[in-house]
Amino acid sequence: MNNDTKKFFEKLAGVADEEEQQNFEPQLVAKTEKTNDDMFDEGEGQLAIDVYQTADDIVVESAIAGVSIDDMDIEITPESVTIKGKREKHDKSEKRDYLYQECYWGKFSRSVILPQEINPDHATASFKNGILRIVLPKVNKQRLKKLKVRFE
Repeated sequence: MNNDTKKFFEKLAGVADEEEQQNFEPQLVAKTEKTNDDMFDEGEGQLAIDVYQTADDIVVESAIAGVSIDDMDIEITPESVTIKGKREKHDKSEKRDYLYQECYWGKFSRSVILPQEINPDHATASFKNGILRIVLPKVNKQRLKKLKVRFE
């Protein structure tokens, strides 16, 4: 992983370097400002994902069992990907006396800011055995197209 990518992921994860830690000054957040807790609607779960890269692509994978393709929405920009959906509970019988209740039912979403620009027009998504896989081709800015000038 190159140094710029490493720094991007460290910032994304909230890991500060030594200089930032020494110069850090806590600030109060006014109640009118949105905080990270307000990013999702009340009652909306956050989708667990894996994000990795190959030489040519950034790949996003997520286990989304029990969700139909019609209940998923994927939005892709050159800088980010957002997955939204809804998992319906089909057994709506009387309330049960749960010993464990870890499965999330209802709306979910997840947005990821990508470490490199991608080409959304060539992105692909597949859904097999409950696993969503989105392949996002990287934009190669070093690949130049030479244009020949025709003299008339």
